[in-house]
Amino acid sequence: MRQICRRRLAVISTAALAVTLTLAGCGKSGGTSEGSYGFPQVAQDDKATITVWVDADRAGAVDAFKKANPDVKLEVVTYDGSANGSNSFRTKMQLFDRAGSGWPDVVFSSQNNDAAWASQATNGKQAFAAVLDQGLVDKKTLADFTAGALNPCTVGGKVYCLRNDLAQVVLWYDKALLQQFGYTLPATWEEYQALGERVGREHPGYIVGSVGDSFAPEVYFWSGKCQANGITGPKSVTVNTGSTECKRVAAMLDVLIKNGTTPSVSVFTPEFVKTYTGKVLMMPGPAWYSGAIFNNPQSLNVPKGELGVAAPLPWRGEEAVTGNVGGGTWFISSHSKNLKAAAKFAEFVTTADDYQVNLAPGYPAYAPAADKWIKKQESSGYYATDLQPLIKAGTQIWNGWGSGIFSQEAIWAKTVTPAIAGGKSLVGLLPEWQTAIKNQAQVDGYTVA
Repeated sequence: MRQICRRRLAVISTAALAVTLTLAGCGKSGGTSEGSYGFPQVAQDDKATITVWVDADRAGAVDAFKKANPDVKLEVVTYDGSANGSNSFRTKMQLFDRAGSGWPDVVFSSQNNDAAWASQATNGKQAFAAVLDQGLVDKKTLADFTAGALNPCTVGGKVYCLRNDLAQVVLWYDKALLQQFGYTLPATWEEYQALGERVGREHPGYIVGSVGDSFAPEVYFWSGKCQANGITGPKSVTVNTGSTECKRVAAMLDVLIKNGTTPSVSVFTPEFVKTYTGKVLMMPGPAWYSGAIFNNPQSLNVPKGELGVAAPLPWRGEEAVTGNVGGGTWFISSHSKNLKAAAKFAEFVTTADDYQVNLAPGYPAYAPAADKWIKKQESSGYYATDLQPLIKAGTQIWNGWGSGIFSQEAIWAKTVTPAIAGGKSLVGLLPEWQTAIKNQAQVDGYTVA
């Protein structure tokens, strides 16, 4: 789940790395045989300590597992979870590949593009990620994830990771403000833009969205079916930001940025909280916005009974689709010498009610847990509406935006965010964005169409 992890980055200490080198997966990269799970395995030891890498926000998952499984020995290392496209997960694993030891047994990542590299053997080194759907994880468990949830984890028809949560984009809104102003909730993106223009005229200072974060393209352009990130194969991508779908999103945002209703200010900054608390009329955003931004005393702190949620918006005459803004992934190392314990941990933190229903702030990717999570959230009495739109939206994530090795967020943050802040139009920036995507994709070995 990608919420507070975008703001708070933990650094792996030298001592922690030393422990990791000592305890985690210290076998050589070559396994003894293909093994029973479809990849080479080192000699197994069911009593061996497993090393787990998590970001700060997954501490609750670790604690819940420890409580339920006191017999499993854990060594926990906190790192940044590759937040904001830092690529720290991949960088560290490359170092361990060169050393021939040191791999952690389980890793959490806030990114959805890690399976693209973690599933691949490079330079004669065994792929980091263990294959999960050849017996390591029960097929029934895999089948119970929300339809499409494991797509970012699937490479070449094999599953290499488990999703922690989904980050489907919905339309959050302040029901009390909407009624106070006499506005009708928009049913299309065209109506959303029209209402944003009206808000700019009639209630200056109030907002209907934000483009100040690196995940803005996932909120708006992915949800708008923009062909900026069409991963068509393990090393091929289609990039066309000049499409009608991309241009209409950019044109809409240009209008709303210019009139002040969609500011280029990060929702995780003190400036945003100070300026826009009580003034967010609407905001398209991921499922985790509910806890990270709205129902958070350190952020907007929307009062009980005001926050509503509506389904993803369609463009007029089209079916609604949604983008996906994060939703963490859990990997098991193919180098682990205690695959049994590693799989037990990964399955627990993604499927067990003890964490996913009782503690997790984000919408679980595991469907049985998601149903219970929704009921628990609704029973709190906090929301002004039911949360059923989240369930349907979880199955509406557009499959035309893939999960390549490169980070769209890092590209956007470097290329587009500063330009928007400098007053440039998004329509005018589309060619520059396309060039930046193509260049980065080619650096990573992709053939670009």
